[in-house]
Amino acid sequence: MGEDKKILFGKYELGRLLGIGTFAKVYQGKHLATNECVAIKVIKKDEVIKNERMMEQILREISVMRLVRHPNIVELKEVMATKSKIFFVMEYVRGGELFAKVERGRLKEDAARKYFQQLISAVDFCHSRGVFHRDLKPENLLLDENEDLKISDFGLSALHEHPSNGELLHTQCGTPAYVAPEVLQTKGYNGAKADIWSCGVILYVLLAGFLPFQDENLGVMYRKIYKAEFEFPPWFSTETKRLVSKLLVADPAKRLSIPGIMRVSWFRKGFKRPNAFSMQESIFEKFDQEEKFMHETIKKSPSSPAFLNAFEFISSMSTGFDLSNMFEDGRKAGSSKFTSRCSAKVIMGKIEVLGKRFGFKVARMKDFKLRLVGPTEGRKGRLSVTAEVFKVAPEVTVVELSKFSGDTLEYIKFREEDLRPALKDIVWTWQGENNGFDDPVGLQECSKQ
Repeated sequence: MGEDKKILFGKYELGRLLGIGTFAKVYQGKHLATNECVAIKVIKKDEVIKNERMMEQILREISVMRLVRHPNIVELKEVMATKSKIFFVMEYVRGGELFAKVERGRLKEDAARKYFQQLISAVDFCHSRGVFHRDLKPENLLLDENEDLKISDFGLSALHEHPSNGELLHTQCGTPAYVAPEVLQTKGYNGAKADIWSCGVILYVLLAGFLPFQDENLGVMYRKIYKAEFEFPPWFSTETKRLVSKLLVADPAKRLSIPGIMRVSWFRKGFKRPNAFSMQESIFEKFDQEEKFMHETIKKSPSSPAFLNAFEFISSMSTGFDLSNMFEDGRKAGSSKFTSRCSAKVIMGKIEVLGKRFGFKVARMKDFKLRLVGPTEGRKGRLSVTAEVFKVAPEVTVVELSKFSGDTLEYIKFREEDLRPALKDIVWTWQGENNGFDDPVGLQECSKQ
């Protein structure tokens, strides 16, 4: 039975289907090295390429998820890809949607307060990083095995590099019953204020068990939202009425801010601000210039090179889906890549021999990284080139060549006239060539030398 299990990139076992969307399927998975359960979203790349809006949504979601690491936000662990598919590996949240809990009836005030505190804490963190969710609702709030809240689905989110500059958003999006009145208009809106309105609707729903604004006629419901016209059930306490009344204010300028929410005595009861930076480092964090993007979940060993982020690799090596601008942090100018079906050991040995043949001093910086230093002083000092080997799949390696120092023209001449012809016996394809490669699984490793 175990033979039927599909293994992705030699790292993850793909399990049962959890859900199906328009462009994606979500599976339960398991990290083979740690046995950690994960959720794996599988997206067909050709469908994404044909749909410009979907492509933008994926790019946005990756940009956002690299910024928002918080205990109350679903963690995106890594993104991988082949030529035909994109894989989002995410934290597996076992408890289901908060919506399912509300469907069974309204929550007690203490339970509603706990979830609202966690929601506000996570939203506050997002806003501090310039991220506005824009589709907050109980269906996008998940619960883990400890009954703690996790915000999910940042596909409709907006990202501002400078969140305090007052720039307005104009895209109308979100779920009608939870959307702020200013979003329904065409004058632009503040993303943070719009999220706070949605949080107010969520708090009302948790305490009431139903929506504050609802009507079978969508136009009537919108008019109620425009006027912030709603009623409190009799079981709402005075404190909760006061708080919700300050959140569901039609004029965003008069709506309570998150710092204001956190000063309310009802909110402060039992509240402990979580440490957003105590979590495991994300694969998207910036590294020192000497380092490369690599999977934090895979520990390097002397016998195996680091795993290159396959999403970066496939997008940069193939045409039609260029995501290279999203992975530029810490990269060297003038870098180029080639793929090989040879082992890392063979590739390292070959480059070392060639470097010495061309008069370069060769230093092994770490197990799968070399530095070649030129024999003479050039226009900008001695040419220094680094070569690093990564794994993309069990039988596919990628080599990245970069100019570390020296003149760029000298580097290009050395790479194109000396190195490239001499490496032809181990190269499968160079970056940018139309090679037609697809899923790396099943490729044959080149014979050992």
